[in-house]
Amino acid sequence: MKLSFAAGLLISITTTFAAAAVPATQPAPEGMVLIPAGTFTMGGDDPRTPDAQPLHPVTLDAFFIDATPVTNAQFRKFVDATKYVTVSERKPDPKDYPGVPEDKLVAGSAVFDQPPHDVPLDNAYAWWKYEPGANWQHPEGPQSNIDGKDNFPVVHVCYDDALAYAKWAGKRLPTEAEYEYAARGGLEGKKYSWGDELTSKDGKYPQNIWTGHFPSENTGADGFKGLSPVDAFPPNGYGLRDIGGNVWSWCSDWYRPDYYQTLDAKTPAKNPQGPPDSFDPSEPGIPKRVLRGGSFLCAERYCTRYLVGSRGKGAPDSAAINIGLRCVKDVEKK
Repeated sequence: MKLSFAAGLLISITTTFAAAAVPATQPAPEGMVLIPAGTFTMGGDDPRTPDAQPLHPVTLDAFFIDATPVTNAQFRKFVDATKYVTVSERKPDPKDYPGVPEDKLVAGSAVFDQPPHDVPLDNAYAWWKYEPGANWQHPEGPQSNIDGKDNFPVVHVCYDDALAYAKWAGKRLPTEAEYEYAARGGLEGKKYSWGDELTSKDGKYPQNIWTGHFPSENTGADGFKGLSPVDAFPPNGYGLRDIGGNVWSWCSDWYRPDYYQTLDAKTPAKNPQGPPDSFDPSEPGIPKRVLRGGSFLCAERYCTRYLVGSRGKGAPDSAAINIGLRCVKDVEKK
């Protein structure tokens, strides 16, 4: 069995060490925003994101979406109520890691490890490492904590963790069509969720992304060199914060780079749910789910997945310091 990226990090470190219209009377649930039904142009034409092409019309029913990513405080309520243990907090099963000494199989997750000098961008292991003891309560490892960070997005959440939280909250994970539609905030054909320019006229960044020469230099020009509170940046046109940057959000769709090519470029797809299975040519043995929104580690020279039409991907068992979640809820049809 081929292993996911996070699993590869673990192997690496261990081997190294040996719509319907919505009635106006239906209010949005607390902490959520109503996204109206409508049709929009989905995808992006940036040459760096070929899997987001071609552009195609999509029609969606109205839905509610969390105004921010799920926070540490919200996730703690879930854990306190259910005693849920995230995948990053569980000891890896030896059956999934043949050949790795059992004493090296320790709970942990992927964290960013900034190199002291410039490195080639063709090997992500140059800036990622598997950190034993890293999880949602200890984002950078056992020496760290989230004290005083209730309003920061929860991280080190894998797809299964996100599903469990959404079910407990009476919600679900968004489709990637819903995520993109909400992220656009009513803007059509723009590069970002805030418009066409990366910064405002006065040089301010509207979201938490990487500023500087990735991965060795982060200037912090956006005010942060790591995660930021979910209300640190202005909302988009629908009142959503952190919809493009800070942390990735899981979507319910399976990932295939050719999925958009199967859709009619003229007739709107109605509430698309994604392909029936997954295929990623870069890791053909590992099924992937779609991730959306980019994160504080996305940069102009690498990733750029804060482009509103762009797509990310991740193995369902993978978690990292820049992966969180945001939920949606169906609108009751009258």
